[in-house]
Amino acid sequence: MFSTLKKIPNIWQVRIILTIGVFAVSTAAIFVRLCQQEMGIFSDVGFSVFIASSRLLITAIIFTPTYGNLRYIRADFRAILMAVGAGICLALHFATWITSLSFTSVAASVTIVTTNPLWVSLLSWWLWGIKLKWRNWLGISIALGGSIIIALGGNGGDIGGNNPLLGAFLALLGSWFASGYILLGNQAQQRGLKIGEYVAIAYLTSALCLLPLPFIFGTGYAGYPTSVYIYLVLMAIVSQVIGHTSFNWSLRHLSPTTVSLVILLEPVGSTFLAFLLFQEIPPTTVLIGAIILLTGVIVSEYKS
Repeated sequence: MFSTLKKIPNIWQVRIILTIGVFAVSTAAIFVRLCQQEMGIFSDVGFSVFIASSRLLITAIIFTPTYGNLRYIRADFRAILMAVGAGICLALHFATWITSLSFTSVAASVTIVTTNPLWVSLLSWWLWGIKLKWRNWLGISIALGGSIIIALGGNGGDIGGNNPLLGAFLALLGSWFASGYILLGNQAQQRGLKIGEYVAIAYLTSALCLLPLPFIFGTGYAGYPTSVYIYLVLMAIVSQVIGHTSFNWSLRHLSPTTVSLVILLEPVGSTFLAFLLFQEIPPTTVLIGAIILLTGVIVSEYKS
């Protein structure tokens, strides 16, 4: 998909890939809901980690043909370590975020988990001394206020939503881990890893990290309806291989903050799909909180 593009693509090519990525990742929460609906399980941590682990395991299997090329990597060892670190962050991101969907609505969960620009900015300031302007701090404060409103009013109605505060906290953890994933992925590629090399290392690391969790939680990988496995395969192909790889490729050509800002479109797509498929209508407090939160992110990252 990406090999046909020039080494230094035009901006319109980057925008097309990012647009495809946004549409693809917006389906992730929907596939999770479909799995939960098929099993009639909406608040089980064991089933959530099964979904998270299976998604990454299937993705790792899809990338199996690329593993033989890893021995020819020419990037420095620090780039490889950063790719491994990104994979660990990705595993923790999925474990926490997918579990959050067992406790709160799609709108609340996806809105909070996509607050990456705030945390990417803070981490860039902390790790590399990139100064934040007053606008950044104002936006972060506004966004945190929106997050609190979502957390306190994030009941998802009939589907999930039995513990919105816990769901919001898990989604927030997922956002933090996703920010580490974005930053480390950017650094790994800037230090010489090609996109195929990077995603092969990151996805395999993630899959290995989560592989034992379903057994630890007493669920395992066998005994589910065929439809659940179909949804998991589709999630791996659409949401992960197409969606996440699109964002990872973009990190080679754009800043982490820019890419994470584009990811803010994910809640719009996920919420719309959840309404169409499940009639999952977020409470008014969640919609208000989401608007405040996204406004805060835009204020923080807007460049005049």
